[in-house]
Parts: sequence; C-alpha cells; structure tokens
Amino acid sequence: MVANVQVHSRGETPFIQFLEDHDFEVQQITDSVIQASRIDELPVFINHKDGQLYFEVDLAATNEIGSKELYYKLLDINTQILPLSVGIDSTDPDNPKLVLVESRESQNLDENEILSVLNAFELAIDKIENILTDHV
Repeated sequence: MVANVQVHSRGETPFIQFLEDHDFEVQQITDSVIQASRIDELPVFINHKDGQLYFEVDLAATNEIGSKELYYKLLDINTQILPLSVGIDSTDPDNPKLVLVESRESQNLDENEILSVLNAFELAIDKIENILTDHV
C-alpha cells in the first residue's frame, strides 16, 4: 500500500565523497568530468553539464564490431538493461565508440538513485560483455 511507504532524508554529501564512501576510486579528468571505478569493473565517466549528470562507459571501438546480428543483439538488450542504454558515441568521427549511457538531473539526488544507476552499469556490462565476446 502506498500509504505505508516511508521516505528517509539524510544530510547532504559532496558527490565525489559519496562515491569514495561507497568504494569507488575517483579520478578528476576535467572540472566537469570524473572517472569512477570499482575493482574489476570498467570505469564510469561522469560528466556534469547543464544541470545533468551524464554517465558513460566505453565498451568497444565500433570498428571492432560490424555484424548485423551483433547490432541487433545490442539493440535488443536495451530493453533488458533499463534505465541504461547502448549507443554509439560519435564525438570523435575518426573513432566512434560503442557506449553504455544514462543521465540524471543533478538537483535533489538521492543516494539510492545514484547507487542504483551505478549498480545497473555493473549488471549491464556483464550482459553486454557476454554478447561482445561471442562477436569480437
């Protein structure tokens, strides 16, 4: 019953400290970009821009993959890894990358919200690695 749901509020913690308190190693890349990683996991790049936190994990260079079957499987897995999605980062047109992405508003962040996003990355990466190892 919805009436029985309780909301707990806690004090505010700086984002980097919050990540470090939850066993992430954090490296400052630029003023607005950090890299957060845990042991044996791919690093998550987090960019704070225009009031949003953009989370991204680089999975592979697109020149390493090319089969229609693989692209179909990657698009299909998007329905299984929500709220994340697989996409192509073509910021560098000479080196497009297969990426895993998600974004959140940077105002009123809840610790469970951030942890659920980061945990979703770990689970999704495992699923995607299984697909990539069959095709790369």
